[in-house]
Amino acid sequence: MYESEEVAMRYAMELAQRAGQSGDVPVGAVVVSNDIDGDLSGETVGELGVLIGSGWNTREVAADPCGHAEINALRQAARTLGRWNLSGCTLVVTLEPCTMCAGAIVNSRISRVVFGAWDEKAGAAGSVRDVLRDARLNHTVEVVGGICEAENVELLRQWFQQRR
Repeated sequence: MYESEEVAMRYAMELAQRAGQSGDVPVGAVVVSNDIDGDLSGETVGELGVLIGSGWNTREVAADPCGHAEINALRQAARTLGRWNLSGCTLVVTLEPCTMCAGAIVNSRISRVVFGAWDEKAGAAGSVRDVLRDARLNHTVEVVGGICEAENVELLRQWFQQRR
């Protein structure tokens, strides 16, 4: 296991719990950059760099169909850097991104995605489809899956079990 990725995943898992407590599916995400100019006061996450964005699912609480953790984290990272192009950044998310989020990741030029649980129903980073590594697109992303997988699967399982 990658030590820095696990540290970043733990941040994302805390955000996922926040989403779950608010009534949203418990998914959290952070964006980390080691390729930044200037002095940013974000927390350092090992070799991955500085935390520049974070988010959690807000679809229910904000009545926003695009309120996915990844989208929220990407938006905050872009605001932090003052640019839409997030090349050199890593997105760490507790659940494999869906097609919508994968499209946003590709369009933001994120260099790397690290995720926890595979999503066999809607995953777009290798499960159902692989948007992030599709060579036909104008940008491809390095993908690392399964970081803290069992813990992320359990968080989702418990949340859904409470609602059934």
